[in-house]
Amino acid sequence: MKRIFTFFATAIMCSQLFAGGIVTNSNQSAHFVRLLSRNASTGIDAVYFNPAGLVRMDDGFHFSLNNQTVFQEKTVTNNFGTLNDNSYIGDVSAPLFPSFFAVYKKDKLALGFGFGPNGGGGSAEYSTGLPSFEMPISLIPGSLTSKGILTDKYSADIYFNGSSVFWGAQVNGSYAINDMISVSAGVRMVFAKNVYEGHLKNIQINPMHPLNANGMGNMVSAPLFFTDLATAASGASEQIQPLITNGAGGLTLDQAVAGIPTFTQEQADALAAGLGIPSNSLLTIAQIQGGYDQSAALSTENALKTADMDVDATQTGRGFTPFFGANITINDKLNIGIKYELNTKLELTNEADADKDANGMFKNDSTFRSDIPAILALGIEYKIMDEFRVSASWTHYFDKNADWNGKEAFVDKNLYEIALGMEYDVSEKITLSAGYMHGQTGVGQGYQTDLSFSNSTSTVGFGGRLHVNENLSIDLGALFTMYTDGNEDKVYNYYNTAGELKSINYKETYGKSLMDFAIGVNYKF
Repeated sequence: MKRIFTFFATAIMCSQLFAGGIVTNSNQSAHFVRLLSRNASTGIDAVYFNPAGLVRMDDGFHFSLNNQTVFQEKTVTNNFGTLNDNSYIGDVSAPLFPSFFAVYKKDKLALGFGFGPNGGGGSAEYSTGLPSFEMPISLIPGSLTSKGILTDKYSADIYFNGSSVFWGAQVNGSYAINDMISVSAGVRMVFAKNVYEGHLKNIQINPMHPLNANGMGNMVSAPLFFTDLATAASGASEQIQPLITNGAGGLTLDQAVAGIPTFTQEQADALAAGLGIPSNSLLTIAQIQGGYDQSAALSTENALKTADMDVDATQTGRGFTPFFGANITINDKLNIGIKYELNTKLELTNEADADKDANGMFKNDSTFRSDIPAILALGIEYKIMDEFRVSASWTHYFDKNADWNGKEAFVDKNLYEIALGMEYDVSEKITLSAGYMHGQTGVGQGYQTDLSFSNSTSTVGFGGRLHVNENLSIDLGALFTMYTDGNEDKVYNYYNTAGELKSINYKETYGKSLMDFAIGVNYKF
């Protein structure tokens, strides 16, 4: 058990809270939630989805304030045979998921500003931890049993909470070259912050051993038991030393009993039992002392590694996203939007409480890359009639070209999304809408972990807009996302109590479910 466990990860990738690439949120407006296809938008949320389309708005000032309330459940199932339970549930909540847009439009020119969570945006709580935290602990009983100390139970208090939000503030300008074509350019500043809190405490086991302070077979603190083992092993080594000093180091226990009047069979039996070997073993007394020294060192190490651990760490960074776009208005019925965002180089820096940094995993001032990948977005909107509109969107995330500290090597194909939406003006006051989106992940073997995983999705959204008056409108929307379970065949390598390298094959399955409710208030003058 040289490396009983590694607690937490040095870098947990920011994961999106709903739509978008592996680290990108594209659910930036209530209008999106109720329609799901906005890449050809010519409304105020075009600030994010189709900046070049802003020149199709009315002259004047436009404002939009949106909020989404998101509920997500993450489930990790692990068939590692020694775990007490194979299912781990993380509750993700984001009661506030705000976005804001502002536009000034005059003739052929439009200036836009946008603010919202471009990545993350929620807090994930695992009240019983995750498999990667518990698996090493679950191996303790078997490892002890293999050394002759019968143990078949363990318990631990494990908790993990991780929050992540990548706020984005952008400015952009759009210009109409002619009645058909307009172009845009802009930049987004991204402020990233990840916060991790958790603990692994009160690890207990039930060894059938006389050194169990609570009685043989009862649950006892693992650090206490290993400390007692280390103390006993050190004491046995000290008892043997006089024999070696007097020249008996080369004798076996039987030879020592026969040749040394002061060395009894009971002493020999006790020394042999302490190492789990027969008293008539061919090991010499010097070799037996070496075994006790090794046992003392391993037990001391295991006592330290099963001690209570805490994590309190923050990761922060800043990056810039340049983006460009074009809008093509074929006629009064057909509009096409195009946007390309460049890769955002994002380097995060660790800030950790030295007293709450398990195993020194989060080293102060150490850095790592967590890029936001480049994006190509295409959209088309068509008016079947003035009151009935349909749209389609395709979004491609260049995940393979991002720098994720090497994890991008496990991305086989770039993630993409396709979406269809439709809107119908029931009356001058009410518009209804619905949409469907499919997201296809491209991660390969070796990418998925219980801390960060990517699944393909199917999403349905619906809602409507209330036109309060000529200047004021309110969007209401809801969506439900179904995730295709992903799984990964894995091999866990570990060292047992004897310091021997062992491996166990297991399978881990990753699932999610999500509901999102949105409201947006739009005003113009």
